Amino acid sequence: MPPDERPPASRRLSGWRPGQAGLEELTDLLATAPLTVEGRLPWSSNLSLLVTVDAPRLGDTATPLHAVYKPGQGERPLWDFPDGLYRREVAAAVLSDALGWGLVPPTVLRHDGPLGSGSVQLFVDADYEEHFFTLVETGRYDEALRAICAFDVVANNADRKSGHVLLGAGGRLWAIDHGLCFHEAPKLRTVIWDFAGDPVPTHLLDDLAALVDDLPPELAGLLAPAECAAIARRAAGLVETGCFPEPAGDRPPYPWPLI
Repeated sequence: MPPDERPPASRRLSGWRPGQAGLEELTDLLATAPLTVEGRLPWSSNLSLLVTVDAPRLGDTATPLHAVYKPGQGERPLWDFPDGLYRREVAAAVLSDALGWGLVPPTVLRHDGPLGSGSVQLFVDADYEEHFFTLVETGRYDEALRAICAFDVVANNADRKSGHVLLGAGGRLWAIDHGLCFHEAPKLRTVIWDFAGDPVPTHLLDDLAALVDDLPPELAGLLAPAECAAIARRAAGLVETGCFPEPAGDRPPYPWPLI
């Protein structure tokens, strides 16, 4: 990633780290505390703003709480996705939490943001020299990467770039940037084809099977009914085959740029 397009280095900006505060507490703060815009994050195709969450200092650190705010009015119109991509960012967090996989940083819907309705996602510490391509080479993160792969199949992620997989503090992986997910038509484009044809781990299949019969009701307020039905359909299909899919169809299977 070019230096001028990288997120702020950790020495310039401290994101959330384990032990600073619980994720549930942080989710409440993201949903209710006033937001102050600090500046624009330069690597996003749509408007993404770094904001400070105006809340009491957390834990034993004096660093403020930061988040990424994506307002709807800063989105560029797309021919194949309706306006309101920020709702899909929130839906991704809802799906991740419903599965119990904890892949997506806490993300909430705010209608009272500085630029109106949008998503607000916790900004987490990450090593931006690392991304999917570097992480998969080590072999140490296969369990988490397989979970992200399965998540993307069910969410129908049309834009899983390598840089959308972050290595956070404590070795935890986070998946970000889910505005182009949940379309009812097949649109899977991802860099994670390394597991194609491999069996999906049993514990992931168990979680997906439970999801099929119990979609979180919050999704109905974020996505169209046909899109919600498609989530259950894709989850059921993955459970039935038990294997990660191979690239299919005429669409390019990889996003661009790759990172």
